Amino acid sequence: MLRKLLQPIYTAIVLLTFVICLLTAFPFFLLFGSMGTAKGRKIIWHIVSTWAKGWLWFIGMPLRRLGSVPNDGKYVFVANHISYLDTIDVYAAIPTYFRTLAKIEMSRIPIFGFVYKQVTILVDRESAQGRARSMRLMWMTLRNECSISIFPEGTFNETDAPLKHFYDGAFRLAISAQIPIVPLLFPDTVKRWHYSGWYKLWPGRNRAIFLDPVPVDGLELRDLPMLKEKVCRLMETELAKYGYPKS
Repeated sequence: MLRKLLQPIYTAIVLLTFVICLLTAFPFFLLFGSMGTAKGRKIIWHIVSTWAKGWLWFIGMPLRRLGSVPNDGKYVFVANHISYLDTIDVYAAIPTYFRTLAKIEMSRIPIFGFVYKQVTILVDRESAQGRARSMRLMWMTLRNECSISIFPEGTFNETDAPLKHFYDGAFRLAISAQIPIVPLLFPDTVKRWHYSGWYKLWPGRNRAIFLDPVPVDGLELRDLPMLKEKVCRLMETELAKYGYPKS
């Protein structure tokens, strides 16, 4: 009963502070985004990463990193996706500069969409040409700029299984670029911000668990199904260890 009474107030505070932070930082995003360079994107990433850690602490969801946190090198990070919070947690969790694959639809939101485009690589999943273009951009980013973060489930996992079916993209990218995969787990975000409603927010424990890197040395595209299955099983097993109820 108490939670039902307090949740609307808490949700209003969370959303209000998010908007205030976004509007306050927007001139800096505009300035550095207009550079159109890797340096400008990296500065924006630093701003977003610092904000994510501070904002999560302020709203009562401080992120705790566990496991083999990588502090150097390039990786393809793959994370489970079950909450709106995942897209913020990933910036507080990964300690080194990266860009993430993201749905093009989100870039159409006023103000937020501009920032979104600066730190992501957009993909139009409805277009074969769009998917191919995003794969090329990710490959070039891995080779020339930084790590890549992908939610291989594509969208929220609303099934009863620990994970949804994985798309091939992350694993194709890792094999093509010969860059190791780092599985990243968010076992608590569904309790912090439930996927069934933007208003279902509640403070509490918020963990990010890094698993050991999965090497891809010598693998070829024909090995993709095996690699995808291996990573999926690893993530499912570890999610179970950390207690992963859906609600």
